[in-house]
Amino acid sequence: MARRWGARLGWGMLALVLISLIALMTWEPLMARPGIAPPARPYKVEITRDEFGVPHVHGKSDADVAFGIAWAHAEDDFFTLQDVVAMTRGRYGAIAGADGAKIDFAFHLLDARGTVDRHYAALPADVKALLDGYASGLNLYAARHPAEIKLARLFPVNGRDIAAGFALRQPFFFGLDRTIGALVEGKSVPLDPGPALDGRPLPDYRHGGGDIISTPTVRPAPLPIGEDGALAGSNAFAISPRRADDGITRLVSNSHQPWWGGVAWYEIVVQSDQGWHMAGALFPGMPFLALGHNETLGWTNTVNRPDLVDVYKLVLNGDGTKYRLDGSWRPLGRERVWLPVRFGPFVLPIPKEVWRSAHGPAIVNSRGAFAFRYGGIDSIASVGDYYHLNKARDFAEWQQIMARHPLPSTNFLYADRAGNIAYLYNAAFPKRKPGFDWRRVLPGDRSDLIWREAVAPDQIPHYLNPASGYLYNSNNTPFLAAGPGSDLDPSATSALLGVELDETNRSRRAGKLLAATNPIGRRELYAIKFDTGYERTGYVAWMLDAIAALDLRRTPDLAAGQKLLAQWDYTADGRGPADALAVMVLEEAMSRSYNHRPPPDPQFELAKAVHHLQRHFGRIDPPLGAVIRLRQGKVDLPMDGGGDTLRAATSWIKTSPDGRLPIKHGDSFVMMIEWPKGGAVSSQSIQPFGAATTRPASPHYADQAPLFVAHRFKPVHFTPADIAAHAVSRETVTAP
Repeated sequence: MARRWGARLGWGMLALVLISLIALMTWEPLMARPGIAPPARPYKVEITRDEFGVPHVHGKSDADVAFGIAWAHAEDDFFTLQDVVAMTRGRYGAIAGADGAKIDFAFHLLDARGTVDRHYAALPADVKALLDGYASGLNLYAARHPAEIKLARLFPVNGRDIAAGFALRQPFFFGLDRTIGALVEGKSVPLDPGPALDGRPLPDYRHGGGDIISTPTVRPAPLPIGEDGALAGSNAFAISPRRADDGITRLVSNSHQPWWGGVAWYEIVVQSDQGWHMAGALFPGMPFLALGHNETLGWTNTVNRPDLVDVYKLVLNGDGTKYRLDGSWRPLGRERVWLPVRFGPFVLPIPKEVWRSAHGPAIVNSRGAFAFRYGGIDSIASVGDYYHLNKARDFAEWQQIMARHPLPSTNFLYADRAGNIAYLYNAAFPKRKPGFDWRRVLPGDRSDLIWREAVAPDQIPHYLNPASGYLYNSNNTPFLAAGPGSDLDPSATSALLGVELDETNRSRRAGKLLAATNPIGRRELYAIKFDTGYERTGYVAWMLDAIAALDLRRTPDLAAGQKLLAQWDYTADGRGPADALAVMVLEEAMSRSYNHRPPPDPQFELAKAVHHLQRHFGRIDPPLGAVIRLRQGKVDLPMDGGGDTLRAATSWIKTSPDGRLPIKHGDSFVMMIEWPKGGAVSSQSIQPFGAATTRPASPHYADQAPLFVAHRFKPVHFTPADIAAHAVSRETVTAP
């Protein structure tokens, strides 16, 4: 009898375990909020692909074109688009595990869905039609390709889902992840007072910046949904026809983004019968172009890092359920959310708490309760503004759209057919009350410190047609952008804006080369864009001087590296014997300088680079191109450039068995745009891989790579006649 009951109990326990395992493998799709399709309407679009597989999307209406953008992008990279859709539904952890769960936590913490629900109805009708058209294109592709879907019940999606992606991702381009990461981990809030302008000391790089308790020695890992500040990124150049030798207005877009993933560029050309005609690039999940040109004007972006985040220390009551504001106690909003986190075949439900106060999202940690506000909080207005910028016809119209609702962040460099060039240090700057140190944690019991408005556009640093005839930005201060005699005076800008004062090696090189080059024609601009030089100042000088001062007599291998670096010619063109060693040694110093963290140990960085090169190459002076590589499938090509050169090879995959360092972030989508006087716009572009970055079977998986490594461009086919002359394939896609 006992044996029978023991056997029954054993089988019962086994059944319980099996049921539990099945539940962990299947619960998430069943519990997920079901998707809702947009209102049904017919869509029809023609997609023509050129010799490089770039889609040219034509439709009767703008909504048709948005539908076609989604379809074409899904043909080339449905894998990544699904990740972005999962982010907009708070389900990315079910795909990407713990890393995805961080984004899902941010989705709930920032109330991305609530922001959309509060403001979606106020979006213009044409914007909502565009969002629904894009969602319909994704839904149709998913319905026709069910075998490619990697998460059940992810589709259908609608315009609100697409808008939620903007509410979630935009704040991370100006570093909100740093604040969230520090607060979640119970660390001090990282502050960025910023290094001084060139020629003055750099206290924040050398000694670290202050914060509420202590300077964190390790930056919290960034959420992988914005441009990672640790990697730096992006150059932009605008050249007036009066500075050129041929009367041509030029704009160079040179964004530095990851080469795969949710913020990798996708090139496209669009045209509707409603007047939308633009060439350029967009991110996964965008139903319009983020940068590029139409017939009359164009713009590009670089990441800027103004102080757009304010943190408040809340005063809680005894049981932590209320916070004090203006002498009264208010309920502290609290919500339990369940994050799906994949571990192998299982998806575990992990509970997390999110809090909210009148200030904004709040986090409770071992140090107390902290709320924060950020530029663009509780707004999706930028969705419509970006779309309308695509259709602007002249500078006055473009400027009016930019002034309507400041986009949360990013610099804009502009040029047009009329010969205008402009630079706007754009951001949704909070209108802060004077008299407080807004770079430190603020008292959370005063409502007068909860700002509600953005600073007026005319108070934000900007340039229009400077006397120098050029403008540039390489993630540096806006007070160095137009050359001697044309740069803005920093004292004319309010310190309450928190405008960065940083310089990068790229900005130092760009400023030096542009000022010394006259005229600046196409050839000269190409040379500047692909420059691989370093200036011997800032972190470059500090690191090399520190290595030169080391006593390495007892470590002959490091002494040999020290001697080789002393002979370096300060370029990363791949021609000098010290290029590989120098680029590797400077990588960590560049990252820490950019992020205002204490410098690395110079001997450790030297040893790390020397030992890596010796182990994998048998020498410390291999050619740079043998070390840093462009790799995509079977394509394996040598690269040049460094982490902070105008030819950016910013960061590498360091786990390659052969010790080579494949680039994962740097020069990405590059576009040269030209308006000849009285003539039609023309442009050239290039990407590291091709149009179909996650389709190994596609001929466009890496077909642009040989051009990219050779500093060459391909043509952009913009007019209907040019598109027709270079058409390789055509398809018509309709719905329903």
